[in-house]
Amino acid sequence: MSDVPGFGKALVIITGASRGFGRALALEIAARVDAAGSVLILAARSEVKLHELQTHVTRVASELTVRCVTADLSRKEDVERVITVIRETQCADIDHLLLFNNAASLGDVSRYGRDFTDVDEVDSYLSFNVSSALCLTTGVLRVVPRRVGLTRVIINISSLCAIKPFASWVLYCTGKAAREMMFRVLAEEEPDLRVLSYAPGPLDTDMQLQARSSSADDSVRSACSAVHAQGQLLTCEASVSKLTKVLLEGNFTSGAHLDFYDV
Repeated sequence: MSDVPGFGKALVIITGASRGFGRALALEIAARVDAAGSVLILAARSEVKLHELQTHVTRVASELTVRCVTADLSRKEDVERVITVIRETQCADIDHLLLFNNAASLGDVSRYGRDFTDVDEVDSYLSFNVSSALCLTTGVLRVVPRRVGLTRVIINISSLCAIKPFASWVLYCTGKAAREMMFRVLAEEEPDLRVLSYAPGPLDTDMQLQARSSSADDSVRSACSAVHAQGQLLTCEASVSKLTKVLLEGNFTSGAHLDFYDV
């Protein structure tokens, strides 16, 4: 490859890959692996957007194997399908395994916590945002077991909401906090793994638009609107670049929460 530092031969899995942070991540990582011998697996709900991204990625790294998996990770069978694709992928001599648990949703922020009375609604949210991340991660670790010379890195795309409550964001804050603790436990149980929860900062995405237009709480909605109006939103590319730098340097404590502004 070029003089740009990278991850060598790698198996990279990115969920929520079709847009926003996941899409920017795919393009950045594609340029940071040895294309020959590396595999990039992209999972998301939109088949069309995934294949558009695949085309773009292969322009960046023509020798890189890119596999797309159309999957709704709230569904057990779709999580299993992603794991099956990974199992069928030839990656015996890779240097790195990188799993980016990026797929997530904001949930209904137009209501306060006291308004959530439907167990099925809450279960559905947590299935997509928490349960699928755990089951996918454990499935990947079973398919790609530890061995000498292999660095396995699990990245949880987190949020300030994992450690700070925001009124009317009960689903999102709960999901992010649960995921963060889940990966902290994983780091305790599996000392050979490198585990990082990365909060990418306030991104200029559809989720931020939803937050500033739909949040029930006036102060939260105003704060989100002010960040947008003052031009303080980050591009996905800028945040991904910082995450990539952190991963390549490898100086973080496994299980740590790291915010964009901490770096």
